[in-house]
Amino acid sequence: MEDQNKATIWHACIPMFFLVVGLITTLKLWGGEPHIPILFAAVTGAATAMFLLKMKWKELEEGVVETIRMAMGAILILMIIGTIIGTWILSGIVPTMVYWGLKLLSPSIFLVATCIICSIVSVSTGSSWTTVGTVGVALVGVGAGLGMPLGLVAGAIVSGSYFGDKMSPLSDTTNLAPAMAGANLFDHIRHMLFTTGPSYGISLIIYAVIGFMYAGKSLNTEGIDPLLKGLESTFNLNPLLFLAPVILITMVVKKVPALPSLICGAIIGGIFAWIFQGAGMTKIIGAAHHGYVSESGVEALDNLLSRGGLSSMMSTISLILIAMTFGGIMVKSGMLQSVADQILRFATSTGNLVLATILTIIAMNILAGDQYLSIVVPGRMYKDMFDERKLHPKNLSRVLEDAGTLTSPLIPWNTCGLFMASTLGVATLAYLPFAFLNLLNPLVSIFYGYTGISMTKVTAQSKLAPEAA
Repeated sequence: MEDQNKATIWHACIPMFFLVVGLITTLKLWGGEPHIPILFAAVTGAATAMFLLKMKWKELEEGVVETIRMAMGAILILMIIGTIIGTWILSGIVPTMVYWGLKLLSPSIFLVATCIICSIVSVSTGSSWTTVGTVGVALVGVGAGLGMPLGLVAGAIVSGSYFGDKMSPLSDTTNLAPAMAGANLFDHIRHMLFTTGPSYGISLIIYAVIGFMYAGKSLNTEGIDPLLKGLESTFNLNPLLFLAPVILITMVVKKVPALPSLICGAIIGGIFAWIFQGAGMTKIIGAAHHGYVSESGVEALDNLLSRGGLSSMMSTISLILIAMTFGGIMVKSGMLQSVADQILRFATSTGNLVLATILTIIAMNILAGDQYLSIVVPGRMYKDMFDERKLHPKNLSRVLEDAGTLTSPLIPWNTCGLFMASTLGVATLAYLPFAFLNLLNPLVSIFYGYTGISMTKVTAQSKLAPEAA
């Protein structure tokens, strides 16, 4: 009886099959969102566990609740992030950062500037999609005016955009990864600098070398000037607005917990909106709850700035909850462990463990087509193995983002790859060779795994000071 109740790799294949087929058909054929197919896969997993493994629903429900509880810190942070984005746009903080980022453009350093500009925008907003859909579209036009290959320009845009998506405390994946690994948000961000910093630096050097080929050509600013003029006419772009990100960064350095820091950031955004933009409480509360609505008359600018608010995070939060439901069922039933056991047979060292984790993450991005699942599922699969090797949880959270966040836009049928290609008008495989940050970061992470560089171990002191959200 015990053997009959033990999950095998074949049991795990049933819900995974429905997950992959459901996501492909829903996203590719019907243009839907990933929520329902993931939920359907969770139902299939529960049915497999109950009818084939003879488990009771109460056991599965406990697994779901336990898994969701792990993400509650990230969910709370996401809600605050929604308010901070809304107030920071209303106050002019984000517009000021975008404005001065765009002013960096110069023909001789266009590719480097493109990557940096997208980095600035995505760090300030926490969204690669918004960055690509607005500033990215304008920069593609500029690159075309310079006669640059569009794949090359799109690669620089994707690299810069995903730098911010990975490193910004406002990003949902940046909050999700440490929640899955049991790490602290700001510890996670600081630890990612070891892999992301060198990858980003090498990428900028490559873009600079390629950019020298186009030095001396005139810059077509038709795509950028309307954004600059729109920002100038809509906001008071006071340099003092840079105090807000400086204060938030200082809190990160001082290791202030994430929730208090971000709440302070939202409050500062509201105060600055009143001081610099003359906004009243009605507008401030509205931006914090429903987000900012831009009415500058410049379509690209309105698309960039019309976002944020508590309510804007509900779709992301619901997707996280559904993904956690699927992951909880797979973990509690033992089906996920059966998959991990097959892979972990080869993870005989820290380097092999990191390699196995990264390959699993990439496989999830390819098979499931969703970056959230590429973080949630491997995070649950490998957490115990990292713990057994006494590796600090921030090592796992870093690996989850090194591979999960950064490889998602490189896969044509992944939700991220689909969005990038359709928005920029450049095929995924055309910009893939030039998205240097996305290509290099997983390789650097694997190198660190085998060399032991920055692979922090759990110490007696860290055990006495448990991770805080």
